[in-house]
Amino acid sequence: QVQLLESGGGLVQAGGSLRLSCAASGGNMFSVYIMGWYRQAPGKQRELVAGSTSGGNTNYADSVKGRFTISRDNNKKTVYLQMNSLKPEDTAVYYCNAGGPNIAKAGPFWGQGTQVTVSS
Repeated sequence: QVQLLESGGGLVQAGGSLRLSCAASGGNMFSVYIMGWYRQAPGKQRELVAGSTSGGNTNYADSVKGRFTISRDNNKKTVYLQMNSLKPEDTAVYYCNAGGPNIAKAGPFWGQGTQVTVSS
């Protein structure tokens, strides 16, 4: 069983930056897992923000391309989401995910989420 713990959320003004971290514990498969970041805004469905294969291939939602960057440190069992040029519409709870069958689909392991609020 894999446990995921997100951190780094908070309140930021539009145009600002935040860096989310997701630390994995339990199991020894992190280096081969597809990792992803998802978000869910109030009244909306959870959506994929960014995904990363073990080999470093990445996938981004169109709405965040050029602003967000996903990266991972397999030695630290941690995946990051660098978010720049934040917009109010980026406000959501951000969730870390592990173990998806491909870079565009969620796996069975979820973190508890971290709130990101972008003020205008």
